[in-house]
Amino acid sequence: MRNRSIPGSSGRVRAMRMLGDPVLHAPCAPVTDFGPALAGLIEDLFATMYAARGVGLAANQIGVPLRVFVYDCPDDEDVRHLGHVVNPRPVVTDGIALSGPEGCLSLPGIEAGTERADRAVVEGFTREGEPVRVEGTGFFARCLQHESDHLEGLVYPDRLAGRRRAQVLRTAARAPWAGEPGAYV
Repeated sequence: MRNRSIPGSSGRVRAMRMLGDPVLHAPCAPVTDFGPALAGLIEDLFATMYAARGVGLAANQIGVPLRVFVYDCPDDEDVRHLGHVVNPRPVVTDGIALSGPEGCLSLPGIEAGTERADRAVVEGFTREGEPVRVEGTGFFARCLQHESDHLEGLVYPDRLAGRRRAQVLRTAARAPWAGEPGAYV
């Protein structure tokens, strides 16, 4: 029997969509049904994120074009942040803009220095439809911005320019997963 108190313990691991898959490059639709299907999706997101050893995962990364993401991410003080946001809306991104290594489960094994604000606040809803406000600094702020970007149809290479962007895209085109279904690099 699975432990329902651990996020993802009742979920199933789903296939990850890779860079180039059209679902990753289009804005996601708002969630309108806060019923059992949403709760199941959130469980699947946690199960998939943990199986891939990630710190965040957006629904479109498993092929579901809905505005929801999950996270289990530390901040720079190593404080753990665990939760989910439905229909997230970034309300604050400020502080010092820092360039730091950023990776993505939809581009496994590839990282690039990506500029992000050092503080982020996201508002949205829980799986039950209750309002939620999530605030993060440092690495957790980077996670909130990264996952919010996914729901807008952006992947972190979209935030890069010039040689850095070209290098990430060249590396992705040669990656072992580049020929997998859903990868159109």
